[in-house]
Amino acid sequence: EGMAPPQRILFPPEKICMAWQQRQRPGAGLHNLGNTCFLNSVLQCLTYTPPLANYLLSREHSRSCDQQGFCMMCVMEAHVNEVLRISASAIQPWTVVRVLTRIGEHFQHGMQEDAHEFLRYTVDAMQRACLSGSGNLDISSQATTIIHQIFGGFLRSRVTCLSCKAVSDSYEAFLDVPLDIK
Repeated sequence: EGMAPPQRILFPPEKICMAWQQRQRPGAGLHNLGNTCFLNSVLQCLTYTPPLANYLLSREHSRSCDQQGFCMMCVMEAHVNEVLRISASAIQPWTVVRVLTRIGEHFQHGMQEDAHEFLRYTVDAMQRACLSGSGNLDISSQATTIIHQIFGGFLRSRVTCLSCKAVSDSYEAFLDVPLDIK
């Protein structure tokens, strides 16, 4: 409401399947590779987010990805496919650990980190990967990536003039909302 429609749709919302497309057995667990519990917990949460897992299991991203070098969507696609399709009881998540500094330059293997911060950086990196090569897009078009449609939304700020009663809305995209819970 009140926002301009997207000029370009990057991922059609009707293609997002919120429930598991196929029945999944429990996937492989993750070995701790030295203070990687923050990373493992986030990877487990993302791996078992059905709309994201469905998309990553389809390998649709890697079939069309032309990003040179680091691509967080390709990293997550490889990880989710390994976890959910391998018969091992646990794997070592080296696919993600190797790119820690690409996800966030301050992340270092062997250091304790904050799981929520790692989640935010990971989701942001996936969003950037989905926007890569799309040029300069309007905010509404940026919100049509699969990542923004699963994890994101908009905060609306409304100002009403006390004199003339004119209303002005502004919108800010988000990929997570911190809430104080009492």
